[in-house]
Amino acid sequence: MPVFFLILACALWGLSFPIIKALDLEQSARLPGASKIFLASWLQLARFAFAALLMAPLLLHQRPTRRELAQGGWLGFWGGLGMALQAWGLAFTQASTSAFLTQAYCVILPLVACVRTRRLPTKRIVAATTLVICGGAILSGITPDKLSIGKGEAATLVATLLFTIQILTLENPKYEGNRGLVVTISMCAAIALIFLPVTALLAPDPGTILTAGASWPAFLLVLMLALFCSVGAYGLMNSWQPRVSATEAGLIYTTEPLFTAGFALFLPVLLGRLAGHAYPNESLTVSLVTGGSLILAANLLMQWKRRPHRPSIAPAP
Repeated sequence: MPVFFLILACALWGLSFPIIKALDLEQSARLPGASKIFLASWLQLARFAFAALLMAPLLLHQRPTRRELAQGGWLGFWGGLGMALQAWGLAFTQASTSAFLTQAYCVILPLVACVRTRRLPTKRIVAATTLVICGGAILSGITPDKLSIGKGEAATLVATLLFTIQILTLENPKYEGNRGLVVTISMCAAIALIFLPVTALLAPDPGTILTAGASWPAFLLVLMLALFCSVGAYGLMNSWQPRVSATEAGLIYTTEPLFTAGFALFLPVLLGRLAGHAYPNESLTVSLVTGGSLILAANLLMQWKRRPHRPSIAPAP
């Protein structure tokens, strides 16, 4: 059951890439004087502030505890910094390179587990990790001669380390019993607070902060991001990831590009019509099928005839 819900979270995250692209097309045409960095920061502020507001009514009956506020704050801190570094790094490297490097947490997490337990990774984990690396490289079109470490790549690797810490924060035993949705509210509020001053500093003028979302297409696209990709995806992640190991969760999360690629086959044209700009669909390629199949095989391998294992944090009664 946890695996299913985490895969569902990846599907919801997969929606975010075409939605963000459509929003960028709409805002760039409407606000030609706004920088890409400002629009990226504004998006994080608007998306997670909106998500926190959507979930706020839950607090009327579920007041957060100190541990839930602390866990949500740390998740927001690591995740918020990671997303900021990833967005900044994208300005200096290709999106395919960034996507491949971001999957490095599927290698880092088993290494962390080995250090903790003082044991070598199992053959199953080694095989699954290898399949994910190969699949990610094929999907991204990365070859050894194309991969160089510049400031964009370095920023992406640091972002990956921060995402790894975020994943590990969810399995910290001291947060046992925390309620996933309450933690998600705290996390969204923390990310919004982090990006509020950044957005204010990057804005061409104070009015642009409001103008950026002052159209029906922009409002609807941010609403979709907040509802599906923040409330839905992070709510599922924060509720169900503590019931599997961090290593297994990291491998499950590598299915996100598969859903993104699937949505990109039909969703861009629909979102382009909403945004009022041409946004063509992507096509099915051999690399997509091959790379996706390897990542899918890795996750099937992790689940094949697997004995039930104790979760990192037991479900709350």
